[in-house]
Amino acid sequence: MPKQLQPINYTSRDFDSIRRDLENFAKRYYSSTYKDFNEASFGSLMLDTVAYVGDILSFYLDYQVNESFLDSSIEYRNVIRLARQLGFRLNTSPSSYGMLTFYIKVPASTSEEGPDLSYAPTLEAGSQFGSSGGGLYTLLENINFTNPSNQMVVGTVVNDTPTSYVIRAQGRAVSGRVARETKKIGGFERFRRVPLSTNNVAEILSVMDSEGHEYVEVDNLSQNIIYKAIRNTNASRGSVPSILKAVPVARRFTLEREGNQTFLQFGYGSDSEKLAESVADPSQVILDLHGRNYITDVDFDPTRLIDTDKFGIGPSSTLLTISYRVNTTRDVNAATNTVGQVLSPRIKFVNQAALNSATRVEVINSLEVTNESPILGDISLPSSEEIKQRVMSHYAAQNRAVTAQDYQAVTYGMPAQYGAVKRCTVIRDFTEFKRNLNLYVISEDTATGKLVTTNSLIKTNLKTWLSQYKMINDTIDLLDAFIVNFGVNYVALADYESNRFTLLKNANSALTAHFARVKDIGEPIYISDIYKVLNDVPGIIDVTDVELVNKSGGLYSETSYSFKDALAADGRMIHASPTIIFELKYPNVDIKGSIK
Repeated sequence: MPKQLQPINYTSRDFDSIRRDLENFAKRYYSSTYKDFNEASFGSLMLDTVAYVGDILSFYLDYQVNESFLDSSIEYRNVIRLARQLGFRLNTSPSSYGMLTFYIKVPASTSEEGPDLSYAPTLEAGSQFGSSGGGLYTLLENINFTNPSNQMVVGTVVNDTPTSYVIRAQGRAVSGRVARETKKIGGFERFRRVPLSTNNVAEILSVMDSEGHEYVEVDNLSQNIIYKAIRNTNASRGSVPSILKAVPVARRFTLEREGNQTFLQFGYGSDSEKLAESVADPSQVILDLHGRNYITDVDFDPTRLIDTDKFGIGPSSTLLTISYRVNTTRDVNAATNTVGQVLSPRIKFVNQAALNSATRVEVINSLEVTNESPILGDISLPSSEEIKQRVMSHYAAQNRAVTAQDYQAVTYGMPAQYGAVKRCTVIRDFTEFKRNLNLYVISEDTATGKLVTTNSLIKTNLKTWLSQYKMINDTIDLLDAFIVNFGVNYVALADYESNRFTLLKNANSALTAHFARVKDIGEPIYISDIYKVLNDVPGIIDVTDVELVNKSGGLYSETSYSFKDALAADGRMIHASPTIIFELKYPNVDIKGSIK
């Protein structure tokens, strides 16, 4: 007679419930075979072992399921991977942008008053400069010291006669240096991944193979059209210097990141397939005009020429030369007046052969550099919860900006090589006749972890970035959010057995950890949360008073804010105006407590 199947309780998942079910199962169905249920018996050991294994399997099953969904995932790496599936890419090596100020000394002219501008050189793009913190910055544009808009002062005077002049000029710079490496590619391989040997890669500049073919970076491998700015040679070039052209690209790749390591991901098309299908079928290229019995014009669709399901042509049997920009330090921001090292300048004179070589060397050696404003763009990586919220907004935006949440998602999604902002908010300006939107932004100095004003270069990049997503009738003004620094004063009661000094230290540490997260623009301060944090500190039995005070001037921001007027009627929060962001700047000084 076949053995009857016994019911199993599949809801038992932890050690105690599994062991209890096993013991009841043995007592009920094997009562004549197994009778020793003593905790010190061998049978009890076997029950514990099976329950232990079952508990571990249940834990890993639950853990794997939770890590498969964005809202329940915990591990930072898994959150980034799930975000990538929804089209959100987190660049872990962002760039910083800023203005560099250059000073160079040129000799005075012997024939007329003023400097000898034949010795005023051009500082070419690609010149590299260093900061006191070890950062490296690359010039993005040529600096012509003969430009009449440059400031000029007398440098040295001999017998009341100027012998040299100092010229001051400014130019845009970005963090990092340009590197190049060559990869030997073997036979054809589908979906080839080419790893780069350098960490902290900010952006790919160019990818060329030994046959001269260029590979273009795209957002996804199914994208076979890019837009390039072509120089306008028509009569309208004065007002329209460039023309935007749609260019089909068969050779393309995407940039993938896993931690600090960077890969170039190619598709699975091959050169042989392209050659075999080089002649397009005209019936697939010409677009028929339906709905009429005559033809007035025919349209040619260039995208059909490279219409393929191969996701682009990958390299094979060649040498890939990859140029990219890489950050040299983890923190690429620079405080004011910290960039002062001239590392590898590229200086060019107009008529170099006709100039005195010794004087020319003196001019080159006189070059000095500084940054009169901070170089910003690098921010601390967002937490897992922040990434989840950004992913949801990014996915809902669907590559267009309609609502305020869409604009925030697009702002946070700007590629990191153009800089980044720490927080942003969008406010509709109802005083304007048009649909004017005010976008308030704030940046972060990663060296100190403090909030700073976003510089003009990041704002310029951000405005260009938003222009491709905004609604056609929207106008956007980029403004600085106001930083409001504050301090916390509190009075707490302790039990008799606690050490007052240790308790005060623990309470201050708890408040420091509570305010470590950067608040959003317009987010209030909940005084009730401060009471809760202090009451949760072991040894504190009650909190009698909490006061928030404004800190302004000196080392703090210049923004004054009336906490008394912003206090809610029930005293539980400090309201924030939509354009300010609260910051506890110096916790060791701004948190003052009294333990009684």
